[in-house]
Amino acid sequence: AYKRFSELLPKEERENACSARVPKSQILTLPELRANPFRHRICRLFSTSETGDDSLSFEDFLDMLSVFSDSATSDIKSYYAFRIFDFDNDGTLDRNDLEQLVNCLTGQGEESGLSSAEMDQLIQNILEESDIDKDGTINLAEFQHVVSRSPDFASSFKIVL
Repeated sequence: AYKRFSELLPKEERENACSARVPKSQILTLPELRANPFRHRICRLFSTSETGDDSLSFEDFLDMLSVFSDSATSDIKSYYAFRIFDFDNDGTLDRNDLEQLVNCLTGQGEESGLSSAEMDQLIQNILEESDIDKDGTINLAEFQHVVSRSPDFASSFKIVL
Protein backbone atom coordinates (compact mmCIF):
# COMPACT_ATOMS: atom_id res chain seq x y z
CA ALA A 1 0.00 0.00 0.00
CA TYR A 2 2.84 2.39 0.88
CA LYS A 3 4.57 1.66 -2.43
CA ARG A 4 1.39 2.29 -4.45
CA PHE A 5 0.66 5.49 -2.49
CA SER A 6 4.18 6.89 -2.88
CA GLU A 7 4.17 6.11 -6.62
CA LEU A 8 1.27 8.57 -6.97
CA LEU A 9 3.47 11.40 -5.65
CA PRO A 10 5.97 13.44 -7.66
CA LYS A 11 9.49 11.97 -7.31
CA GLU A 12 10.70 14.83 -5.11
CA GLU A 13 7.91 14.20 -2.55
CA ARG A 14 8.26 10.41 -2.27
CA GLU A 15 10.73 10.49 0.61
CA ASN A 16 8.09 12.21 2.76
CA ALA A 17 5.12 10.15 1.56
CA CYS A 18 3.80 9.67 5.10
CA SER A 19 3.23 13.40 5.49
CA ALA A 20 2.23 14.16 1.88
CA ARG A 21 -1.23 14.35 0.36
CA VAL A 22 -1.97 12.89 -3.05
CA PRO A 23 -4.31 15.03 -5.18
CA LYS A 24 -7.65 13.49 -6.13
CA SER A 25 -6.64 13.64 -9.80
CA GLN A 26 -3.75 11.27 -9.05
CA ILE A 27 -5.86 8.93 -6.89
CA LEU A 28 -8.30 8.64 -9.79
CA THR A 29 -5.50 7.30 -12.02
CA LEU A 30 -5.40 4.07 -9.98
CA PRO A 31 -6.71 1.29 -12.24
CA GLU A 32 -8.76 0.00 -9.30
CA LEU A 33 -10.72 3.27 -9.18
CA ARG A 34 -10.56 4.46 -12.77
CA ALA A 35 -13.62 2.47 -13.88
CA ASN A 36 -15.56 2.80 -10.61
CA PRO A 37 -18.66 4.96 -11.17
CA PHE A 38 -18.40 6.15 -7.54
CA ARG A 39 -14.69 7.11 -7.65
CA HIS A 40 -15.39 10.79 -6.90
CA ARG A 41 -17.63 9.91 -3.93
CA ILE A 42 -15.01 7.47 -2.63
CA CYS A 43 -12.34 10.19 -2.66
CA ARG A 44 -14.72 12.64 -1.00
CA LEU A 45 -15.67 10.15 1.73
CA PHE A 46 -12.15 9.09 2.68
CA SER A 47 -10.42 12.47 2.34
CA THR A 48 -9.61 14.32 5.56
CA SER A 49 -8.45 17.37 3.62
CA GLU A 50 -9.41 20.59 5.35
CA THR A 51 -9.49 22.44 2.02
CA GLY A 52 -12.18 20.17 0.54
CA ASP A 53 -9.99 19.17 -2.42
CA ASP A 54 -10.57 15.42 -1.77
CA SER A 55 -6.82 14.74 -1.63
CA LEU A 56 -5.76 11.71 0.41
CA SER A 57 -3.09 11.34 3.06
CA PHE A 58 -1.42 7.96 3.50
CA GLU A 59 -3.73 7.33 6.48
CA ASP A 60 -6.77 8.21 4.34
CA PHE A 61 -5.49 5.81 1.68
CA LEU A 62 -5.09 3.04 4.26
CA ASP A 63 -8.60 3.68 5.61
CA MET A 64 -10.00 3.36 2.09
CA LEU A 65 -8.09 0.14 1.40
CA SER A 66 -9.16 -1.27 4.77
CA VAL A 67 -12.87 -0.75 4.06
CA PHE A 68 -12.54 -2.28 0.59
CA SER A 69 -10.38 -5.22 1.76
CA ASP A 70 -11.53 -8.84 1.97
CA SER A 71 -11.10 -8.75 5.75
CA ALA A 72 -13.55 -5.86 6.34
CA THR A 73 -16.85 -7.05 7.79
CA SER A 74 -20.09 -6.81 5.88
CA ASP A 75 -21.32 -4.23 8.44
CA ILE A 76 -18.33 -1.98 7.76
CA LYS A 77 -18.66 -2.37 4.00
CA SER A 78 -22.40 -1.65 4.06
CA TYR A 79 -21.90 1.39 6.32
CA TYR A 80 -19.42 2.91 3.85
CA ALA A 81 -21.50 1.91 0.82
CA PHE A 82 -24.43 3.72 2.40
CA ARG A 83 -22.27 6.82 2.97
CA ILE A 84 -21.02 6.70 -0.64
CA PHE A 85 -24.62 6.53 -1.92
CA ASP A 86 -25.82 9.31 0.44
CA PHE A 87 -24.86 12.08 -1.99
CA ASP A 88 -26.28 14.92 0.14
CA ASN A 89 -24.79 13.52 3.37
CA ASP A 90 -28.07 13.80 5.29
CA GLY A 91 -28.05 10.26 6.72
CA THR A 92 -30.81 8.89 4.47
CA LEU A 93 -31.14 7.79 0.87
CA ASP A 94 -33.99 9.82 -0.56
CA ARG A 95 -35.31 10.04 -4.13
CA ASN A 96 -32.53 12.46 -5.15
CA ASP A 97 -29.80 10.19 -3.77
CA LEU A 98 -31.36 7.17 -5.50
CA GLU A 99 -31.61 9.06 -8.79
CA GLN A 100 -27.92 10.03 -8.59
CA LEU A 101 -27.06 6.44 -7.67
CA VAL A 102 -28.94 5.07 -10.69
CA ASN A 103 -27.39 7.72 -12.95
CA CYS A 104 -23.89 6.71 -11.79
CA LEU A 105 -24.66 3.08 -12.58
CA THR A 106 -26.38 3.64 -15.93
CA GLY A 107 -24.20 6.40 -17.35
CA GLN A 108 -25.89 9.71 -16.68
CA GLY A 109 -26.37 11.77 -19.80
CA GLU A 110 -25.32 8.93 -22.09
CA GLU A 111 -27.55 6.90 -24.41
CA SER A 112 -27.95 4.29 -21.69
CA GLY A 113 -29.68 6.79 -19.40
CA LEU A 114 -33.22 6.05 -18.29
CA SER A 115 -36.31 8.00 -19.28
CA SER A 116 -38.01 9.98 -16.56
CA ALA A 117 -40.81 7.39 -16.29
CA GLU A 118 -38.30 4.52 -16.09
CA MET A 119 -36.34 6.36 -13.40
CA ASP A 120 -39.50 7.03 -11.36
CA GLN A 121 -40.55 3.37 -11.62
CA LEU A 122 -37.11 2.11 -10.63
CA ILE A 123 -36.91 4.42 -7.61
CA GLN A 124 -40.43 3.41 -6.60
CA ASN A 125 -39.41 -0.27 -6.81
CA ILE A 126 -36.27 0.37 -4.73
CA LEU A 127 -38.28 2.17 -2.06
CA GLU A 128 -40.99 -0.52 -1.99
CA GLU A 129 -38.31 -3.17 -1.48
CA SER A 130 -36.14 -1.28 1.02
CA ASP A 131 -38.15 1.39 2.87
CA ILE A 132 -39.40 -0.71 5.78
CA ASP A 133 -40.88 2.18 7.80
CA LYS A 134 -42.47 3.69 4.65
CA ASP A 135 -41.16 7.22 5.27
CA GLY A 136 -40.02 7.69 1.67
CA THR A 137 -36.32 7.28 2.48
CA ILE A 138 -33.89 4.46 3.21
CA ASN A 139 -31.96 4.78 6.46
CA LEU A 140 -28.77 2.92 7.34
CA ALA A 141 -30.58 0.07 9.14
CA GLU A 142 -32.91 -0.46 6.18
CA PHE A 143 -29.97 -0.38 3.78
CA GLN A 144 -28.02 -2.90 5.87
CA HIS A 145 -31.09 -5.14 6.00
CA VAL A 146 -31.32 -5.16 2.20
CA VAL A 147 -27.56 -5.70 1.80
CA SER A 148 -27.64 -8.61 4.28
CA ARG A 149 -29.90 -10.45 1.83
CA SER A 150 -27.35 -10.06 -0.97
CA PRO A 151 -24.71 -12.78 -0.63
CA ASP A 152 -22.43 -11.18 -3.26
CA PHE A 153 -22.29 -7.74 -1.66
CA ALA A 154 -19.22 -8.16 0.56
CA SER A 155 -17.19 -9.93 -2.12
CA SER A 156 -18.02 -7.34 -4.78
CA PHE A 157 -17.40 -4.29 -2.54
CA LYS A 158 -13.62 -4.45 -2.67
CA ILE A 159 -10.46 -3.00 -4.09
CA VAL A 160 -7.43 -5.24 -4.40
CA LEU A 161 -4.05 -3.65 -5.10
